[in-house]
Amino acid sequence: MNIAMILAGGVGSRLGAAIPKQFIPVRGKPIIIHTLELFQNDPEIDAIEIVCIRSHMDTIREMTAQYGITKLRWVCEGGSSYQESVINGMNYLDPYCSDEDIVLIHFAVSPFVDEEIINDSIAVCKAHGNGISTNDSVLCLCTKDPQHPERSALGVDRSQVMGVNAPQTFRYGYLKALYAEGMEKDVMDKLADPHTTTLMLELGHPIYFSKSNQTNIKITTKEDLLLFEGYLLAKELRETR
Repeated sequence: MNIAMILAGGVGSRLGAAIPKQFIPVRGKPIIIHTLELFQNDPEIDAIEIVCIRSHMDTIREMTAQYGITKLRWVCEGGSSYQESVINGMNYLDPYCSDEDIVLIHFAVSPFVDEEIINDSIAVCKAHGNGISTNDSVLCLCTKDPQHPERSALGVDRSQVMGVNAPQTFRYGYLKALYAEGMEKDVMDKLADPHTTTLMLELGHPIYFSKSNQTNIKITTKEDLLLFEGYLLAKELRETR
């Protein structure tokens, strides 16, 4: 079974919206519905779990029924952080999953993903135990000087780095073992960037790259919202030609 775990626990403080950003309508539909429809329409996806803010769990159920998200099987409460939400979602799945089932962790506010990206992450995970959507950097990179954050410290060879985004896909048994190891070694609160992939790197686990692209971003700012609206308009124009 291939399960999409959709994280919808954020409040969107950086966007400055009156409602959590995953519920902001773009071209007539909430962002989260745009994202869910991509997984709903992918034949490789068997079921969907939404990890949600407690205050909006009923809203999620109503929205998914309204828009025909029939693959939705579980809605559970999110946590106060990315890690807590993933752990809550993972634990909630425990009675329903075997170790060989595959879980794709994806953000409700990452609606630029497509079927090719989703399916490649599944294929890489089947081969290696994890499949993390990544892409080469097209930007010149440098590090900040910790004493003078307004200037650079070191240049970074962009050919040696990869940008990590979503979905991040794991065998369920591996995901459980990874978080158990992280808690046993007491590293969960020591990660510079608290995500599943940074936990993997901290513990010395290899990340296996799957396909992504520069478009596949997480909506974080008002500019990202405009980009998504333009992206949808361009798709609509192509489909009407």
